Amino acid sequence: MLRLPFPNLRFLFAAIVLSAGLSNPALAADEEMPLPTETLTVTTEKGPQQFTVEVAATDAQKAKGLMFRERMALNEGMLFLFQAAGDRYFWMKNTPLSLDIIFIGDTGRIIHIAEGTTPFSEKTISSRGPARYVLELLAGTSRRLGIKPGDQVDSRSIN
Repeated sequence: MLRLPFPNLRFLFAAIVLSAGLSNPALAADEEMPLPTETLTVTTEKGPQQFTVEVAATDAQKAKGLMFRERMALNEGMLFLFQAAGDRYFWMKNTPLSLDIIFIGDTGRIIHIAEGTTPFSEKTISSRGPARYVLELLAGTSRRLGIKPGDQVDSRSIN
């Protein structure tokens, strides 16, 4: 054990070692690495609509979501994965983009769509029923493409 002449220096030394470890890029890899992507299809009355979605599967990825994101293409989105269906609650804190938040049940069917959410809002947005997946797209996408509750969503991570 390293012995330091003054007890208070032990705490300072521990703080320096700890902060050096926390600044190690390898330790923060999960937060800094790009999320995996996959193709997702929503089958609507107008036909299949395809998107390239980032997949948020870990708690840290889901907590960050699209926060701080200032741009996203019309055919892009984010898919949140949960272990089981349950009531889901989202908010728009630190999110500058207005989004359509699409709640999806166990079978891949859309159960609810919160259209045109308010950027930076801390208002709770509820799934209004058990959802296992949540898809975020740019606001207006659901209306423009005719996406509605009951439509089927398929991707590598769903079904």
